[in-house]
Amino acid sequence: MATQTEKDAADYVEKHKIVELMENLTSMLFYHRPENPREFLMEQLKQLKMSKQSHVKGPNVFNNADLDAVFEILDPANQKYITFAQYKHALRTLGIDNINECPEGVNEDRISHETFKTEAMQGLQRYSATYAQ
Repeated sequence: MATQTEKDAADYVEKHKIVELMENLTSMLFYHRPENPREFLMEQLKQLKMSKQSHVKGPNVFNNADLDAVFEILDPANQKYITFAQYKHALRTLGIDNINECPEGVNEDRISHETFKTEAMQGLQRYSATYAQ
């Protein structure tokens, strides 16, 4: 059974989304692989502070070009759509757990490039919102 101190620590970690923050910072570190990791992390934390103060979204590992590349991999025949299963798998691979289960095109099992990018960006913004906590 957990002690009160352990419960308090777990509550603190959950309240301040410490695990999510560390996951985001680690992802940024592995993605960019800077020469000076400590300096890079300090700069990321400065950006997080500024984004919180200015109510601008936090840093994100993926950009529009990255999402275009993911879609192109999923649509090698250039049909301009992917299946719902591909959409779900891609978003989960990008680290987005809370996905829209009814995106535009789901009834036809044809998720367009634009819908995929919109849903991915929204999911990534929700994920990066942990920075603003």
